[in-house]
Amino acid sequence: DNARNPTGPIDADFLQNFLSGELDYEHCRYIGFREQTSRPELIERTVLEVAGTVLTAQLAQQWGISSNVAGGTHHAHSEGGAGYTILNDLAVTANFLTDENLNCGTVKGIDKVLVIDLDVHQGDGTAKFGDLGNGRLSTLSIHCASNYPTPKATSTFDVGLPDKIRDEEYMQILEDSVEMAMREVEPDFVLYDAGVDVYEKDTLGRINLSLEGIRKRDRFVLERCVSSGVPVAAVVGGGYDKDIDALARRHAIIHEQCAYIWRKYRMW
Repeated sequence: DNARNPTGPIDADFLQNFLSGELDYEHCRYIGFREQTSRPELIERTVLEVAGTVLTAQLAQQWGISSNVAGGTHHAHSEGGAGYTILNDLAVTANFLTDENLNCGTVKGIDKVLVIDLDVHQGDGTAKFGDLGNGRLSTLSIHCASNYPTPKATSTFDVGLPDKIRDEEYMQILEDSVEMAMREVEPDFVLYDAGVDVYEKDTLGRINLSLEGIRKRDRFVLERCVSSGVPVAAVVGGGYDKDIDALARRHAIIHEQCAYIWRKYRMW
């Protein structure tokens, strides 16, 4: 089957048209990059981003925790991109991890992957992949209810938050939701989308988390996985700011927290 359909969960025609720079106008418009979608450097970046999340997951399976400096392209679905995301790295990686024929036996024993998506926007594209067949993929999306996209897709678990929610209330909802999802899914692996567009000064977010709130959020998710013996691979997700240096510092929080958990649990 994989020989006949090597693209996994991505539609083969869409993928080939994107890689060859031949997507039609409507596809490019819906993605958001319009005529820039066919630029070779964007195509290369997109493929490397997906490959980076696959590699991150392989490292997490080996060592227990890992993080990608990109990834979280959660608006893309099987037949097209959306919201400035083109290929869904989370769905591709979940499919890779749970298919030993596809991964050539390099990853064993993973039957169920849980995506914990804490970007301010719902992970609608990931949700549209369903469970990849046989319950291989489950999705928990905790997002701002009033924000993009509209209408929403249906994740395995959806938690829509009110505008301007702050650290304490957010953390209570987060803890309850993650505990519920981990208990019901009993995942063998977690993919964590650590979007920082939940930050109070983000230009596209509507949630008011502080920097310390983001740190607490990331530490809770990572520690919940590691303390349960569930490998976790993190991706950076969304974040928007005209000050690129400030934005980079926010995205660095997830790597900082992965390093903290690595040291705390002596995972070497």
